[in-house]
Amino acid sequence: MTTSATQGARTGIGADLRSRLGTGIGLLRAAADGVADLVFPPCCLACRAATAGAEALCPACWRVTRFIERPYCLRLGTPFAADLGAEGLLSPEAIAEPPVYGRARAVAQFEDGPARVLVHRLKYGDRGELARAMGAWMARAGDELTIEADVLVPVPLHRARLAARRYNQAALLAAVVSRRSGVPLGVDVLRRARATAPQVGLTRSQRALNVQGAFTLRDEARPLVEGRRVVLVDDVLTAGATVTAASRVLLRGGAAAVDVLVFARVVAGQG
Repeated sequence: MTTSATQGARTGIGADLRSRLGTGIGLLRAAADGVADLVFPPCCLACRAATAGAEALCPACWRVTRFIERPYCLRLGTPFAADLGAEGLLSPEAIAEPPVYGRARAVAQFEDGPARVLVHRLKYGDRGELARAMGAWMARAGDELTIEADVLVPVPLHRARLAARRYNQAALLAAVVSRRSGVPLGVDVLRRARATAPQVGLTRSQRALNVQGAFTLRDEARPLVEGRRVVLVDDVLTAGATVTAASRVLLRGGAAAVDVLVFARVVAGQG
């Protein structure tokens, strides 16, 4: 056998072996997952009831979750009460007070129920694993944003809060969206320059004042932003003060456009 033929045979054997090993590993993983499902049956992420698959909601929780679907406002991503028969319409709120960012998209309305439970468990309950399912839903809800995006930027936590919580929930969600969409992740693009009081319980104007000057753009991250389309990622959008402040910093830093993607958002008048 010639040298080239020998090398070709070895290559073929090696490729076949790798293929068999890959198949074997896949079967082992599938078997392990099956055993895990027997020992720890899949349950609802919100209420812990039994589900057909892992990282899902049960039918009851799915029914009561108010997912945001078309038709919705082109800018704010808030749902219209009725189908107006046209795409790309703006809500009265978006016309009266256009946001600093371009577009916002969310998976569900932030109200009592599964969506609020998931957000609170991820944010305060040390349940970082919930980001896998929540981020996957966000990737689907925000596909029209990510298809045009150059970089995903999570809203940062102040170092003191990060040390206490041990992780940034926005960064966990953004990492999942990045893997699903293929858009690069810029974790250290923004910095929370000062600690801010919790936004819960503050009025709209108090929220805006609370986060004024809270964010800065890292000098070394400027090339990632200049001339790029950025998607800002967070867990919840309420009055919009936080994403507005962060968007302003990105736009002043040279971003071509900033869109916003969150898991849940407050929708006025939809309670």
